[in-house]
Amino acid sequence: MSQELSSEQIQQALQGISVPPQPQIMVDLQMEQYMPDPDLDVIARLISQDPGLSGALLKIVNSPYYGLTNKIASIQRAVTLLGSRSIINLINAQSIKGEMADETIVTLNRFWDTAQDVAMTSLTLAKRTGSQAIDEAYALGLFHDCGIPLMLKRFPDYMTVLEQAYANAGPDKRVVDTENDAFNTNHAVVGYYTAKSWRLPEHVTNAIANHHNALAIFSDESTRNSQLKNLLAILKMAEHICESHRVLGNQTEDREWNAIGHLVLDYVGLSDYDFETLRENIRELGAN
Repeated sequence: MSQELSSEQIQQALQGISVPPQPQIMVDLQMEQYMPDPDLDVIARLISQDPGLSGALLKIVNSPYYGLTNKIASIQRAVTLLGSRSIINLINAQSIKGEMADETIVTLNRFWDTAQDVAMTSLTLAKRTGSQAIDEAYALGLFHDCGIPLMLKRFPDYMTVLEQAYANAGPDKRVVDTENDAFNTNHAVVGYYTAKSWRLPEHVTNAIANHHNALAIFSDESTRNSQLKNLLAILKMAEHICESHRVLGNQTEDREWNAIGHLVLDYVGLSDYDFETLRENIRELGAN
């Protein structure tokens, strides 16, 4: 049963951290909402491709307005809970205030494209590996780098430093270490607080905080981090398959994966051959 929220309630619920939505998706959503009978399935599919819109949606659904016992990470369920009128109010509230510069849009396209690809690949991997956390795997794939647009907003030279961070990555240096040296913070920390402000489930926010700390986590053989390890294993495989090191890091070699890949594959029980076969299958799916 959906509970409609007014524009004022939505504006109030959305106060705080905001990641800009993708302009083309906003256009598509605006067109759909002006249809005589807006299709909630189409709207859910469009929203689920965009980290900023998805984060705003989950923030509202996981807010005290709805009083859910457990926080949810499913975009489809959130759309159903809100209903068409509240969703349209949300879309209007998230409409871009003023135009972004072309250069900013080009840079953010690297973030948006990676977020969509990694989310879909995480979903596929979760299904293929028999994970019970399919919605959470998709959400982590979509939101893991949500700190990047905010870092870019705060530090104009951020993408240059991020590229250097991927170049420096290896067994002795995490991607976030280079960012910490330059800015005294990093996109994983900022992403964690962004995800917390969106009221995402705690195990998803913890995975965002630790998504460049995989070497330490998978080197720890204790099982107390099994939920974190399960999500991070899917994410790190998805990032490698989607070549985040190329799209975001502008690097030809995935140095982070070279350092952690054997630990991740050992944890999920995949041989190098199995993983290569899985990777090719997923790439073929994406090409089609």
